[in-house]
Amino acid sequence: MPAWRRRQPQEDLTKRRRLYFLVPDLNLTRAIVDEMLLARIESRHLHVLARQDIALGDLPEASLLERSDLKEAAGHGLAVGGAVGAIAGLAAAAFAQAGVALEGGLVAAMALGGAVFGAWVSSMIGVSVPNRELKKFEAAIQRGEMLMMIDVPKDRVEEIEYLVASHHPEVAFGGIEPNLPAFP
Repeated sequence: MPAWRRRQPQEDLTKRRRLYFLVPDLNLTRAIVDEMLLARIESRHLHVLARQDIALGDLPEASLLERSDLKEAAGHGLAVGGAVGAIAGLAAAAFAQAGVALEGGLVAAMALGGAVFGAWVSSMIGVSVPNRELKKFEAAIQRGEMLMMIDVPKDRVEEIEYLVASHHPEVAFGGIEPNLPAFP
């Protein structure tokens, strides 16, 4: 089987944490990205967020998923839409004249439809809402600082935090997000 067809093992996101660092300038951000790559943190786990007028060049820019509340909104919409769909399916089944088998299928179909619709509508709203975790960094970003988000395995959190702090004391540690979002 060709290498490109082999499936990569699915990564367990519950075993990762997101570290936040405020970096004063672009050159220092590049140096930290290089150090993270040497520390075997893949570039897909590095995200840099800067003011819109700052060109990041080859730095791993934070995507829409990192900048917005899209993931959280879709998750909430999925749950609420599924619950509302299931309730609507139960109500419809109560009034249906068909047998029990059809009623179970109706409830399942309504729950699935509600979940899909809820996730879609909520994600449309969430894409336009800034990520709540990033609000505390907004003022620093507007002053021209870079926000680095580094996703690391739980057992490497202290190592990576120490690595950045020991090499770059001018970088401010912004905290740890306890769990990565459910939708990578």
